[in-house]
Amino acid sequence: MTASKRALAGFLSLVAAGLAVSCSVSKRPAPPGARDRASLAARVREELVFSWRAYERYAWGHDELKPLTRAPRDWYGSESLLLTPVDSLDTLLLMGLAEDADKARTLIVDQLSFDKDVSVKNFEITIRLLGGLLSGYEMTGDPRLLRLADDLGTRLLPAFESPTGMPYMFVNLKTGRTSGARSNPAEIGTLVLEFGTLARLANKPVYFQKAKKALVALFERRSKIGLVGEEIDVETGEWTSRASHVGGGIDSYYEYLVKCAALFGDLDCGRMARESLRALNDRLADDSGNGLWYGQVDMTTGERTATEFGALHAFLPAVLVLAGDLGRARHLQESCFRMWTLRGIEPEVLDYRTMQVTSPGYPLRPEIVESAYYLYSSTKDPKYLDMGRAIFEALVARCRTDSGYTVLKNVVTGEKGDLMPSYFLAETLKYLYLLFAPEGTLDLEKVVFNTEAHPFRRRAP
Repeated sequence: MTASKRALAGFLSLVAAGLAVSCSVSKRPAPPGARDRASLAARVREELVFSWRAYERYAWGHDELKPLTRAPRDWYGSESLLLTPVDSLDTLLLMGLAEDADKARTLIVDQLSFDKDVSVKNFEITIRLLGGLLSGYEMTGDPRLLRLADDLGTRLLPAFESPTGMPYMFVNLKTGRTSGARSNPAEIGTLVLEFGTLARLANKPVYFQKAKKALVALFERRSKIGLVGEEIDVETGEWTSRASHVGGGIDSYYEYLVKCAALFGDLDCGRMARESLRALNDRLADDSGNGLWYGQVDMTTGERTATEFGALHAFLPAVLVLAGDLGRARHLQESCFRMWTLRGIEPEVLDYRTMQVTSPGYPLRPEIVESAYYLYSSTKDPKYLDMGRAIFEALVARCRTDSGYTVLKNVVTGEKGDLMPSYFLAETLKYLYLLFAPEGTLDLEKVVFNTEAHPFRRRAP
């Protein structure tokens, strides 16, 4: 057995009872629904293989696939950062696709270089590439993945050199030049899991120190009623938008407060998470007889300014589960699923007072599936399996093409776009698989997922 295979075996033994349904013969019939769950898990796995084969055939060595035109798409001109292979590596491993994972890993270690004169978005590169390299290293033990992660982390560090310690949005991988002083809580606060894990694995505390300093600096600038806004200047520390919500631009800031406490046992993050969630529940929650939703308010006054909720907001039930608030998590997930069924697939944004779609796209987002997975893992309530089945069937019916899955421009008309984002393989299909997979496939007491669904091992404080 090679060293990488021993490492993968060790990781999976730590977090899993097995990746496949047991082959042992039993005289007892399977529990109700067990065979059906196994069948659904197998179907999701088949769709992952189908999507991966399409990427291999039409976009190998590039960032993402455009399924309708069967063409590759790179984020930074002709400079590929292998987003789909890095993002998908741990999904391939978790689903037991060892040969495909080895092929992806070989491509990554042979061809991926960060010595490129490109200005990248710190947040996206951190959650997708740094996160994928770190989880890949923890699952395979391949030191080349850790070296790539360390190199990338070093090149991203200049982003934190602002007067406040909150990172700039963009950093040039070759020169270290930064830009984008106007940022948001999600892009500032969604770095500590990756940089903290890298700090431990590379034995370089500076990574965690920089990311946590940024997180604390943002938290300390919350309003007197405990809320953050939609946009802040990282040089002056002044808010440039006071809109407060749990959607895009803010969402994963709250997620990482909770997960930082879970992954590292960090007491500061635990305190900040409790105070922040209390403010959300007091000020943003809207239970007006039309279900529980979390709308938008002014961060300083608490005055409600919009009644919008969307696909990105659907991460919150999972975070509430992690925070121990199962009641609110269940109630909110019912609203999320109602949003999904309104048009047969969720829109990007909905006005929950009128139940009218205000932004009709669906970019293959995973958040509602993620929340169903966390809720089922915590409650074992089969209705979350039913939700997962409905979501999966809708994806197959409406987003599958002859060459992979694609986004929808409009959930009302069904018009398709032309992109299979890397997170569809990294998150959406992974969470669907884990929802249906055998009990014990992955132990949430022993791993924490980053916001891109890359699992990191929990470690004692």
